[in-house]
Amino acid sequence: MGRKIILLLLVGIFTAYYVYTPLPDNIEEQWKIIGFTLIFKTITNVALVGELLGINHFMSTVVFFMSFQDVPPTSDETVTVMDTTFSNVPVRVYIPKRKSEALRRGLFYIHGGGWCLGSATSSYYDTLSRRTADRLDAVVISTNYRLAPKYHFPNQFEDVYNALKWFLRQDILKGYGVDPKRIGISGDSAGGNLAAAVTQQLIDDPAVEIKLKIQSLIYPALQSLDMDLPSYRENAHFSTLPRSLMVRFWSEYITTDRSLEKAMLVNQHVPVESSYLFKFVNWSSLLPENFKKGHFYSNPTHGPSELARKYSGFLDVRAAPLLADDNKLHSLPLTYVITCQYDVLRDDGIMYVTRLRDAGVRVTHNHVEDGFHGIVTLPIFKIGQRVENQYLSWLSENL
Repeated sequence: MGRKIILLLLVGIFTAYYVYTPLPDNIEEQWKIIGFTLIFKTITNVALVGELLGINHFMSTVVFFMSFQDVPPTSDETVTVMDTTFSNVPVRVYIPKRKSEALRRGLFYIHGGGWCLGSATSSYYDTLSRRTADRLDAVVISTNYRLAPKYHFPNQFEDVYNALKWFLRQDILKGYGVDPKRIGISGDSAGGNLAAAVTQQLIDDPAVEIKLKIQSLIYPALQSLDMDLPSYRENAHFSTLPRSLMVRFWSEYITTDRSLEKAMLVNQHVPVESSYLFKFVNWSSLLPENFKKGHFYSNPTHGPSELARKYSGFLDVRAAPLLADDNKLHSLPLTYVITCQYDVLRDDGIMYVTRLRDAGVRVTHNHVEDGFHGIVTLPIFKIGQRVENQYLSWLSENL
């Protein structure tokens, strides 16, 4: 009897430890977050064990579990949905069914997932695109792209850029009834990174006559030079996107060589000859005072030049849009940026807001004080519904 009690006690302690998720007091619906975290934690732990045993790559296992969220292109009473390809890149198209005398707005959307996970066919992206198309009376193009670890940078960037250029062709826009003067781009997380990067690239592309009216970046990842920002320190263990996972995403985007990940984890991956780039991501000068409170900036410790030579992608502006110079930023369109207080990527977005405003770009910054990474595509949370509504309202007024 005593052994059974001890066993039950141990099981109870282990279960409590496994389920326990420390959360800030100002976050609502905490039990929902704990439940979501429990599922996510279980999937990632299974993936980690499988990788340690040599059964499967971590990301491949997570992709397998996430594939159960995929949904077919099903039209409904308000929106016609179809799958097609733009320049050989798979996309899902959403077209409102209501009659329109005028040309419609167009929105090109890029899903998140750390360049390794996610799909335009996932139920949460499908739902967001349907709501966007219906509420804005807009044609929505939700694009896929090749994923790491099978494919690395710049494949993801090139897929998105080629699909966007295809959409911006006069004949394609005419076929979908889209107004060439009212086209925007949007994306969340890694999709926000790709949205920012291709929008910069589009500025100097003489082959593309039609330009974007707006860009909307939802908690975007914009740099991988400094993995010790205040937001990375404060939210290192926040359940929806811990620091270790974000570093893994960045490293997998560039290479399967885990030596880059190890260097990033200790923030010693930028070679001394690239130290001039830190001026573009120096949080001590780019963050407002309330986000620097209690933190001290320390000069970066440089990494081996050999590592950066082999895997130079993380120093490329197409991978890290915050590295663009002011002349490039000055030409960017009207911008909307969502950041969340409890998100390792918070300071990436805030620094971009600062740099864009300094360059003369009109920016609306929606900082969600009780928000956390992933809320826009998690409508099970009330805060997700509110932020999605704010996002769609901005698009409705500005696109």
